[in-house]
Amino acid sequence: MFDSIAPEYDAFNHMASLGIDRVWRRRALRWIDGPQVLDVACGTGDFAILIAKERRCGVIGIDISEGMLKEMRQKVLEEHVEREVSCETGDCASLRFKDGTFENVTVAFGIRNFENREACLKEILRVLRTGGSFVMLELGIPRWKRMRRIYEWYLTKIMPRIGKRYSGNRAAYEYLHASVRTFPGPKEWMAILRKVGFTDVRHRALSFGICRLYVGKKA
Repeated sequence: MFDSIAPEYDAFNHMASLGIDRVWRRRALRWIDGPQVLDVACGTGDFAILIAKERRCGVIGIDISEGMLKEMRQKVLEEHVEREVSCETGDCASLRFKDGTFENVTVAFGIRNFENREACLKEILRVLRTGGSFVMLELGIPRWKRMRRIYEWYLTKIMPRIGKRYSGNRAAYEYLHASVRTFPGPKEWMAILRKVGFTDVRHRALSFGICRLYVGKKA
């Protein structure tokens, strides 16, 4: 599914979020401070490239969609960060890296698509160094009733139409709504992070809860 929408993915996301997705990524940067970062479910590389440029560190992106990675490789060249950023096909449930390889592991708007989330979280924890941080951005549903109604109307009625116009794949963006609605709420997700083994777990609601930032440490 993601291969089919890869060429239009960035333009659609920026337009659909009115550019706020860029702000959300920048809010997450404050939690990233290591020289080596793994960006899981990196997609077309927006977050990986931003991290490399703003934090001046090396970033490896992994994703299961070769279509997304093809777009990312082109962007890496255009942004002149080929020395800092690399990417490869990979499954978060079975990472090839040794224990304690990275100071930071990040996921931006991808973890809701994982089939076995706890297995992926355990792998992320494994490849983190002691004291390292897992930094995660994910879409959510606002708690404020009026905002929630507007947002759900937007997800169900507007986004699929825009998605069809941009990519010809309405179903992919209908899936987006379903995946956002079924993703665990903040309390439940933080409990899952602690259960897996993360410590000092934190949560911030961004833009009324349309986006949620989670941070966890490896003790």
